[in-house]
Amino acid sequence: MKPMFIYTLLTACGLMMTGCSGDKYSYYEGGATPNTEITATPTTLSVPVEGDTYAVAVGTTGVEWNAYSNERWIQVEAQNTASQSGTAYVAVQENPYADDREGSVVVMSGTTRSRISVVQRGDPTKAYPAPDGYTLVWNDEFNAGSVLNADDWTHEVKNSGWVNSELQNYVNHTTPGGANVTEVKDGRLRITCLKEDGTVYSGRVYAKVSQGWTYGYIEASIKLPKGKGTWPAFWMMPVNFTGWPDSGEIDIMEEVGGHANYVSSSLHANAHVHTNNTQVTHEMFCEGAEDDFHTYAIEWTADKITTYVDGKIQLDYENRGLGHDDWPYDAPFYIILNLAWGGTWGGTYGIDESALPCTMEVDYVRVFQK
Repeated sequence: MKPMFIYTLLTACGLMMTGCSGDKYSYYEGGATPNTEITATPTTLSVPVEGDTYAVAVGTTGVEWNAYSNERWIQVEAQNTASQSGTAYVAVQENPYADDREGSVVVMSGTTRSRISVVQRGDPTKAYPAPDGYTLVWNDEFNAGSVLNADDWTHEVKNSGWVNSELQNYVNHTTPGGANVTEVKDGRLRITCLKEDGTVYSGRVYAKVSQGWTYGYIEASIKLPKGKGTWPAFWMMPVNFTGWPDSGEIDIMEEVGGHANYVSSSLHANAHVHTNNTQVTHEMFCEGAEDDFHTYAIEWTADKITTYVDGKIQLDYENRGLGHDDWPYDAPFYIILNLAWGGTWGGTYGIDESALPCTMEVDYVRVFQK
């Protein structure tokens, strides 16, 4: 059992979070401002990498209270919730990552909510594994917040039929009815395809769309959705796009639900493109691709592109020195994650709307360069 730090309940009115302290994390939901006040101490937990358990003293002027966290690495046990004072025991798991992470505990009483910030240190010695000679330059472990970081990610917004005769409408975060097509939850990015009022919606997101990367080792851990009609993909397009296929396209992983657990990689350029069946492509059976997380990766240099499924070579293509038409892969490309529905390939085997809603889960995305 790790040591427990017990904090004394603040009862003085002048120290109440919703009173004189003016704590910025205290807020109300609903219409008129209620009279209920919440005190919690401390309001911030600074947690070491190995984790710890803390007792937060809670007081309320309401009849009862409770506490919870939406983070899977934070567990909360609230005691004496039927009285105006009690304790929220906050257990924080060990941080398995090199990066710091942030979360929160919500204390609620009536329509009043107060947040306790949880900040946990990472362990720099837990470097992410990479091929020899490569260094991590960007990553998203999806461990903070409930939405994608707008500094890193951009949502595509397009109606159905935009490309490949696909049936989904791409929207920014949520549908018109408020359902999430993208959300960060339990340490993962979830991209969900769903039907609302007769219309299919889904998510397509770009990492560093105006910057991208030229060359590197790039990988993602992904659990694919189930259902005939699904078309999940992890791929890349050029930052300075002028036309297709002239500017090139790199498909690290694609799968169509009608051909479950078969994943493929492809390259598209003027000299090799699927519209005339000259694309560079390879398909591999990945057992359990729709049941568990698997790693999909690319090593991209000036001389060669190699893609991998769980460390096994999927596609291997060398720069043959034939110029731009055969090798447009010498410029910055950005990462794309999306879940399409139907279309020229996704609908090859038909579609089964009983599969909706369905979700593509991404545990992490990492970019390494030499």
